[in-house]
Amino acid sequence: MHKSVPSTLAPENWPFSLEFLPQPAYMVGGAVRDAILGRTREYLDLDFVIPSKAVKVARAIAHHYKAGFVLLDAERQIARVVFPHATADFAQQEGDSLEVDLHRRDFTVNAIAYNPHTQEIIDPLQGYADLQQGILRMVSPANLEADPLRLMRGYRQAAQLGFTIEPTTQAAICSLASHISKVAAERVRVEIGYLLSNSQGTPWITSAWEDGLLAPFFKNATRENLLKLAAVDTAAALLTQNWQQLGAQLQKYVRDSIKTTWLGIAKLACLVNPDPELAEIELQKLTYSRAEIRGVTTALKLLPQFQVVDMSLREQYFLFHDADIVFPATAVLAVALNNLVEAMSGDKPLHSVVAITEETKAMICQVLAPLINRYLNPDDLVAHPTPLVNGKELIIALDIPASPIIGQLLREVGVAQAEGKISTATEAIAFARQLLDA
Repeated sequence: MHKSVPSTLAPENWPFSLEFLPQPAYMVGGAVRDAILGRTREYLDLDFVIPSKAVKVARAIAHHYKAGFVLLDAERQIARVVFPHATADFAQQEGDSLEVDLHRRDFTVNAIAYNPHTQEIIDPLQGYADLQQGILRMVSPANLEADPLRLMRGYRQAAQLGFTIEPTTQAAICSLASHISKVAAERVRVEIGYLLSNSQGTPWITSAWEDGLLAPFFKNATRENLLKLAAVDTAAALLTQNWQQLGAQLQKYVRDSIKTTWLGIAKLACLVNPDPELAEIELQKLTYSRAEIRGVTTALKLLPQFQVVDMSLREQYFLFHDADIVFPATAVLAVALNNLVEAMSGDKPLHSVVAITEETKAMICQVLAPLINRYLNPDDLVAHPTPLVNGKELIIALDIPASPIIGQLLREVGVAQAEGKISTATEAIAFARQLLDA
C-alpha cells in the first residue's frame, strides 16, 4: 500500500459527494493511474468497484444530481452516471475480494485501486513501480485472451502514456494476435483511431502491424503503407510550421460526433487500398461512418490533382469544390506521398522516412503553397465562392424547368465570378442566358 495519494483523486474533485459511496468502495483504472502520473484531464472519467448493489448506488447518485443514467450490463451489475463534465462508471466487484478483481485486469498499471474512505492506494500487482518505470506489463496472458481487444489497447495505452511494453508482454500479444479477429470491428476501430490521431501513435501502429494485429482489418497494409504513416507525420509537421491554421484544421474532428481528426483521415488513407472504390468497401466493413469514408475516398480521388503545376483558375475552382473540408487531409497526404517517392528513389536504405527532400519542398512551393493560401483565405472566390445567384433565381429569370442544367449553369457562373468576368447577380443571369443560348 502507498500512502501518497494524489490530490486529484480527492473526493472534493468528484462531481458527487463521497457520502453516496458505501464502505468499502474503490476507485480503479485509468483515473487512478493518471492521477499517480500527474496527468490531468478536463473531462473526468471515473471507475468505481463496489462489493454489492452497484447499480442501486449509481441510480441514487444520478437521481440526486439529476444526471444521466445508463445501465451498461444488468447481469454483471455495471451502470454509468453522466454529468456535464464527467462520467462515473459503477461496477459490482468480480470475485470474493478487491484483489481478485484487480487480478482480472489487463495491465498492472490499470490494476491499482484507491479507497476514498481510508485514503489508501491498494496495489497487489506492483503497478505503482511499473508506472514509475514507464512500463506496460500484462497481469497474465489469460487476461489478454479473455478480451482480445486488450491486445490492441496495450499499443494504444503505450502511445498515450509514452510507455514501453515489457518484452514478455509483447511476446504474449504476438502469440495471441490471431484472437483479435474475434473482436467487433467497431471496437478495434476506436483503438486504431487513437493511434492515428497523433505522431506518438505511429510507431505503435507499426508495431501492431508487425505483431499481426492489423492484418484481419487492413488486409492490404504492407510495410510501405506503414512508412506512409510516418511520412504523413513529417509532412504535417512541415505544413503546420508554415501554415499554423492548416495545422490546427488537421487536428479538428471530422464532426463533433466523430472523434477522428483530419490528420487521422490522411493516415487512414495510407492503410487502405489506393483505389477509392475498393477503399470504400474496406472501410464499410470496418464500420467507419459515411463522413469518414467520404474523407478518405475524396482524398484518394483528388491526390493526382494536387501534383499539377500551373493549374488554371477553372481547374482550381473545381478542385476546391470537390475537396471542400477534406482539403487539409488531401494536402498533407499529397506532400507525404510525394516525399516518400522521392526518398525511396535515393540510394540509401530507407529504415525510416527521411527528412523532407528538396524535390518535395519545390513541389510545395510550386503547387501546394498557392492552393493552401487560397484555402486559408475566407474571402478567396476560387476556394470559397460566394454565389451571386441560386438555382431558384436562375429558373425564374431564365424561365426554364428544374433540371441538371441548373447545376451546370451555377458552376459556370461560379467559375466566371472567380475569373473576374462577372461580379453582380444581374451579370450572372445575363452570363447564364448566354450559355443557354449558345
